[in-house]
Amino acid sequence: MVVPPVMGVDLGTGRSGSRVAFLQWAGSGGRLRLGREGRAGARPKERGSTRAATRPTPSRLPSLTGLRFVAALLVFTGHVLWFTRLVPGDIGTALKLACSLAGPYGVGFFFVLSGFVLTWTARPDDAARSFWRRRLVKIGPTHLVTFGLAALLVTAMARPTSAVDWLASLTLQQAWFPSLRTSMAVNEVSWSLSCEFFFYLAFPALLPALRRMRSRWLWPAAAAVIALIAGAFLVATFLVPDQPRLSLFSMTAPVSFGQVWFVYFFPPVRALEFVLGILLARIVTAGMWPRIGLVPAFAVAAAGYLLALCEPYLAGRSGLASVCTAPLIAAAAVADLHNSPSVFRRPTMVFLGEISFAFYMVHLTVIMTASHIIGPTRTFSPATGTFLVLVLLAVALGCSVALYRYVEAPLTRRFGHHRTATGVEARHEHRPAVNGAGPPGA
Repeated sequence: MVVPPVMGVDLGTGRSGSRVAFLQWAGSGGRLRLGREGRAGARPKERGSTRAATRPTPSRLPSLTGLRFVAALLVFTGHVLWFTRLVPGDIGTALKLACSLAGPYGVGFFFVLSGFVLTWTARPDDAARSFWRRRLVKIGPTHLVTFGLAALLVTAMARPTSAVDWLASLTLQQAWFPSLRTSMAVNEVSWSLSCEFFFYLAFPALLPALRRMRSRWLWPAAAAVIALIAGAFLVATFLVPDQPRLSLFSMTAPVSFGQVWFVYFFPPVRALEFVLGILLARIVTAGMWPRIGLVPAFAVAAAGYLLALCEPYLAGRSGLASVCTAPLIAAAAVADLHNSPSVFRRPTMVFLGEISFAFYMVHLTVIMTASHIIGPTRTFSPATGTFLVLVLLAVALGCSVALYRYVEAPLTRRFGHHRTATGVEARHEHRPAVNGAGPPGA
């Protein structure tokens, strides 16, 4: 496959509050111009649609950054309830069931968000190699540090591992292995980075192809992607062997790991959510997204999670659940475009969103270390258990701040420049508020 040399993104650049025009790349002629969807002064043709074409599109979407922490907190909640017994008794069991899909729902949100933000911030003059290098600089150091911390825990716990497990996890290839032990080796949460790694490799080829698509085909294309996501669930349910069944993932409906791997870990299947995010960004910039406020969109996302709990387990764990988060992503972006009220844009939420990648990468090691020290079967009173959960959250946040300030941010500043297709390097000051591609890639 030949990768076009000029598509990529520049996340985390420029000064806070800066405005840039959303430039469309004319795939046919290779000329840089304001595209049809971002043409200054264009008048809306559809009533009820969201149009922001009369002014430059903000490059910063702080509400999406704030939402990242909400999703990361979902993942933390699911893991702390699943891997510990800090909240005991019937309350703990009920919470465990209620939050059994919190992690998958949060990760699915990040996959859609990743495609949206990378498309939103794509630079028409960027070279593919420059994009790949910046992505590697963004995720690589934090991955290596958290891999080392998790490796110490794996060694202390004497967890059975093989050389393949270690190598696959270190090189972010573990999601390609239909093996429970390999796909979740060492730092278990890094499997999602394995998927993101695949998304990044494909993005310079995907974006030009999807940008050539005429606006009238964007919604049909999004519907087709959702149909493919549903098709992946049907394939896993009826064509992938359902034996041997495991209760590790579901307390109520045991399934085989092969089924879970196909809909949850397999990078090409998860890439459908990434493509949905790309199409969603194009729909918003084309002014074709309906007027849906943040509150209704958040309600849709919450209802989507409740629906996922009621659906067959594989459907809830697949990208079908992630579809319900798409309106929230679009509504948050539109709220920032129009400077509408948004709780997710507050400075505290934005800061928590900035550290959410580090939080995602380190939180499970903190939880598993505590479980190893306390004992996996030891229980506490509800008050004590709740207090310990909050302590673990505080410790994970403290580690995240350290990782962000001393590992992620300095290296992003140092290497946060893009190389154009002509080989010219352009440096920009680090602006972390647009690293909304999520924990699996920031």
